[in-house]
Amino acid sequence: MNVKNFIVGGIVGGIADFLMGWLIWGILLKDTMPKPEGAGPENMMFIFLGCMCFGFLVSYVFSQGEGISQCVAGIKMAAGIALFMSLCNNFFYNMYKDAIDIKLMGIDVVASAVIGSVVGAIVAVVNGKMK
Repeated sequence: MNVKNFIVGGIVGGIADFLMGWLIWGILLKDTMPKPEGAGPENMMFIFLGCMCFGFLVSYVFSQGEGISQCVAGIKMAAGIALFMSLCNNFFYNMYKDAIDIKLMGIDVVASAVIGSVVGAIVAVVNGKMK
């Protein structure tokens, strides 16, 4: 594993995830995705740290083995990672609910896959440029 690629890719990917999340969930889907009952204001530090963790996860996966350094390969791999992570999170989030809004769950999964694709493309390009 190339540690420099991992660190730089993780930082750039995390920042891209944060900005894409702000665009998708913070602006475009703001009125679509409801806050959980009893939720207070968002803690931006935890949102940022979560985004950085995703950036580093994608960078870690991409820097293993042969290393993913092409845009299309990055899109495909990160979309799959984001898809399954989002499904997992949605299933756990809805485990105590009597009625599950499948439409909102689908919107969240698709939005996560789109954001993951962008992050994957960016991390792959960063890895390719640093070779």
